[in-house]
Amino acid sequence: MNKIHIKYLKTTVGELILGSYENMLCLTDWRYRKMRDTIDSRIKKGLNAEYLENDSEIIRKTETQINEFLKKERKEFDIDLLLVGTEFQKKVWKELMKIPFGTTKTYLDLSRNLGNEKAVRAVASANGANAIAIIVPCHRIIGSNGTLVGYAGGLSSKKRLIELERESLQLTFSNFR
Repeated sequence: MNKIHIKYLKTTVGELILGSYENMLCLTDWRYRKMRDTIDSRIKKGLNAEYLENDSEIIRKTETQINEFLKKERKEFDIDLLLVGTEFQKKVWKELMKIPFGTTKTYLDLSRNLGNEKAVRAVASANGANAIAIIVPCHRIIGSNGTLVGYAGGLSSKKRLIELERESLQLTFSNFR
C-alpha cells in the first residue's frame, strides 16, 4: 500500500495536518475541521494510499514556509502541490491561487473568472473541499456583502489570515516612506 506521510503542525492560527505523497504536498488542512473524515477519505482513495505519521522533505519545507508566512516574512509559497479532487475542484483551487496576496474576492468573482457566474454554489462547495489551506488561499474568499463566511479553520483563523496579509502589505508600503 502507498503511503501519505503526515505530520501535525501547531501554528498561531490553529493546528494543521500536513501530508506529502511522492515528494509533493497533498494536504495542509485544519486538523479539527468538520469535514476531516471526508477530506481524508477523498485523498486516501484518490492516491490509493494510507496515512503514516512520518516526516518528509516536502513537509519540512512546508512547515518552514508556513511559519515564514505567519511571521510576515513570506507572501508566496514555493511548494510542489498534488491537488486531489475532481477536475472542477482542481480548476477552482487553481483559480484561488491567482488571487493576489492581501486581497479578497467573492464566490461570484471566482465563478465569473471560471466563466460561469451561475456556478456560485458549486464553486463554494469546491472551495470548502480545499485540503491545502493557506497555500491554496481559500481564506481570501468573502461573502458578496463583504462579511467573513464559512471557513474550515473557523472564522477567527480566517480573519487572522486576512489581517496578517493586509498588515504585511502595510509593512511593505511603509518601507517606502
